[in-house]
Order: sequence, then structure tokens, then C-alpha cells
Amino acid sequence: MNQPAIQPVILPVLLIEDEAGVMAYVRATLERSGYAVVCAQSGAEGIQLLETGDFLGVVSDMVTPGGVNGAGVHAWIARNRPDLASRIVFITGDIANEETVATLRRTGAPCVEKPFRVQQFIDVVEKTMGKAP
Repeated sequence: MNQPAIQPVILPVLLIEDEAGVMAYVRATLERSGYAVVCAQSGAEGIQLLETGDFLGVVSDMVTPGGVNGAGVHAWIARNRPDLASRIVFITGDIANEETVATLRRTGAPCVEKPFRVQQFIDVVEKTMGKAP
């Protein structure tokens, strides 16, 4: 009797980005590179998804609406999902912002500055989360 092949579980990347155009661009970039993607439009929505879902890693904008920014998302992950704390990549258009700089120093998380080249972004994602299955 032939047993069906066991398919590996492919965990999606959680993308937290409030700008629709940027979200579409980053999602398409990740999907073309073989990653599954689940999107959230705010840090608060991202945390709700993290409470119940399993993810390969997180790509989060530093500045999101709804009272929870990238630093807040990272702090929640560090407390509640420590398995993901080393698999978060920040994206930002405001690398000079003091809070952003402080968050990056404190977390050690990689950050890709917008606008970015596709290969530059994918290189950081692969280094942080591993290559897409």
C-alpha cells in the first residue's frame, strides 16, 4: 500500500504594513521568492494574528496605526512568542527617527530602509528566516 507523501507544513510570513501600495509590493516580493504571506494593516492586528497563528517570521513596518508600532510588536513577541524574536525584520522609511534607532539597537533586529531593492530585502529575509521552502 502506498502511503501518501507527507507534505511539509509551510508557515507563512506575517507582514505588518499599513500602506496598501507598500504592502502589495512587499507581499508580491515575498510570494515571488516562494514565501506564503499573511497580511495585517496594524501592529494591533498583527498581534491578534500572532496570538492564534504560527508563522515563519515577521516583517513589520516600524510605524503603524492603532497604538502598536514595530517596537511594540517586537516587545509582544519577545514576551509571548520568543521563538519568533530572532525572526523579525523591520522595514521603515524613517531610519533617522530616534525611536527607530533605539528600537533597532535594543532588539538587534535587521532593518531594511524603504525604498529598497527586491534582492536586498530578500537577502535580509533569507538570512533572518531561512530560504523559502
